[in-house]
Amino acid sequence: MVQRITVPSLFTPPRYSHATVVEAGTKLAFLAGSVPLDADGKMVGEGDPVRQAEQVLANLEEQLRAVGSDMTHVVSTDVYVVGSEPAVLSAVWDVVEASGLSIGPHSSTLIGVACLGYTGQLVEITATAVVPEPVPEHTDVSEPDHA
Repeated sequence: MVQRITVPSLFTPPRYSHATVVEAGTKLAFLAGSVPLDADGKMVGEGDPVRQAEQVLANLEEQLRAVGSDMTHVVSTDVYVVGSEPAVLSAVWDVVEASGLSIGPHSSTLIGVACLGYTGQLVEITATAVVPEPVPEHTDVSEPDHA
């Protein structure tokens, strides 16, 4: 069970929650930073933080799928953007919000940084997600035939 909390005594955040509580016993996935590289390792969206954010989110979806989760089960993210201009950070956040990642809303921090790990990289997202238990297939249990 996931409970998202906005603390009434704190400033109401615009589109995220202050905290997310996950019931003990839930399987969690801690995902390494998703970066704007394609499957061949080439940088996508050179010089374009919005395009890079789109690629990062597409890659994050693949990471989530690989562990048996999806965007709706993300409980926390850190969104790193190279730059110090609020407009650039806001443009990236708009892409994050449009992706469905912020459904919940989830707990997130948007961070302007000086640089990231790959040459030309402008965006990276780390995430924590709940990995839901698979729904068991329905098996029809019928009464034995007493002939």
